[in-house]
Amino acid sequence: MISGLGALDALSGPQRFGGATGPLAAAQPSVSASDFSSAVAEAANRTIHTLSQAESVSMTALEGGNVQARDVVDAVMSAEQTLQAAISIRDKIVTAYLEVSRMAI
Repeated sequence: MISGLGALDALSGPQRFGGATGPLAAAQPSVSASDFSSAVAEAANRTIHTLSQAESVSMTALEGGNVQARDVVDAVMSAEQTLQAAISIRDKIVTAYLEVSRMAI
């Protein structure tokens, strides 16, 4: 799993639907808006932390610090994967919002 998005795992399994299981669990979600927003905020914070860590490792290497090239590449690749996942999630949220806004009431 991509490290920056671990907070979204909090919304999986029976907890996602308030402990309900079975075919009707998805039809009656009881996750509050604050739970969703806190999960998204935590995912964003982890993404920012991963990006900051990659920047820090890169700057240390550029300044001549004791950092291996492999560590820099690993940090930058992790940051890139995390950022792309965050962008994909953002795009899905925007698409879902647009779909809901187009629904007839």
